[in-house]
Amino acid sequence: MSPRDPQSPARLAAHLSSRRSFLRLAGLSAAGVGALAACSSGGTTATSSASSAASSAASSAASSGATAASSAAGAVAPGTYGDIAVQLSWIKNIEFAGEFFADSKGYYTEAGFSKVDLVTGPVDSADALVLAGTVDVGLSAPDATARFIVEQGAPLKIIGSTFQKNPFCILSLEEGKPIRTPEDLKGKTLGIQAGTNQTIFEGFLKANGIDPSELTQTVVQYEPSPLTEKTVDGFMAYTVNEPFIVKAQGFTPVVLAFADNGLPLTAETFTVLQDTIDSDREKLKAFLKAEIRGWTDAVADPAGSAKLVVETYGADLGLNVEGQTEQATAQNELVASADTAANGLFTLTEALQAQIIEALALVGVTIDAATLFDLSLLDEVYTENPDLITG
Repeated sequence: MSPRDPQSPARLAAHLSSRRSFLRLAGLSAAGVGALAACSSGGTTATSSASSAASSAASSAASSGATAASSAAGAVAPGTYGDIAVQLSWIKNIEFAGEFFADSKGYYTEAGFSKVDLVTGPVDSADALVLAGTVDVGLSAPDATARFIVEQGAPLKIIGSTFQKNPFCILSLEEGKPIRTPEDLKGKTLGIQAGTNQTIFEGFLKANGIDPSELTQTVVQYEPSPLTEKTVDGFMAYTVNEPFIVKAQGFTPVVLAFADNGLPLTAETFTVLQDTIDSDREKLKAFLKAEIRGWTDAVADPAGSAKLVVETYGADLGLNVEGQTEQATAQNELVASADTAANGLFTLTEALQAQIIEALALVGVTIDAATLFDLSLLDEVYTENPDLITG
């Protein structure tokens, strides 16, 4: 599915298996940035902060962790920081449960915002929209942002990462030729999406010492029918999406996660302009505080997250609570880790930053951590609000 496919929400829901590739995050050519900026406003819709319907849908979600986070984040005068626009990387499904909690429970308002626009995707590049000044914050990925910085000299920085692990995987079936380890890739036929996904997969092979000649690659789209129809043995997918789709179709999914096997890129990173860090530092910190509170709720309450998505934010997508709850539970394993329990959500340890830099080199991007990341805002948020670290 093209990221600009003008589908109705119902048709888009029917194609949820068409999960975006890194290409949708990895950026455009230098010439394409201006064109994207010129047409971007017509291709997205926005959600205003603290809608009453969302508040009602979220009212049942509560947790001790959320309570601790709530007490930590002292409210400031509404409107102190004005409006902020956040570009989501995908449709309004469970992937953005933390944003939906922050919106529906008024955390953005309490942080000092008069309105927060959660701009729905999919988009070609959140980084391009940030660079063009169309949005203040883009949900992206290290590969995408690093390419913009290296190839275009873009003044972008990653200030936090929702997912501590990237969700990319090779999905196979127990009923076919299961692929449990990188070595199992040898001799198999793999369905890989064209473009940047191929580059990511080649980096995964390189990380595991596998020559591309030892397997067969075929170009596929973003829905897993080639796998279920057994025209391929493995399929490049998202751990929190396609495995649940094939399971619902009666198959037994087998997942080989990239992040656990040599390619530890993170995902759903917060990307901003360096100028925003310099000129609106407190505004960004306020945004991060609201996000932390929202994601604390989301991690604590997968069922509440699902209900919020199905009944309010993704009400027109034809989603179901059971499926979204299952995906939320799996997603939480990407969001929360031993490191975030110790240091707080969205943080990236120096060790993880180093691993990301090494992984980027495997996919052809050479950059250093200081150029790509600025975690000082999160450091200040947690220093000033230690109770936001709920373990």
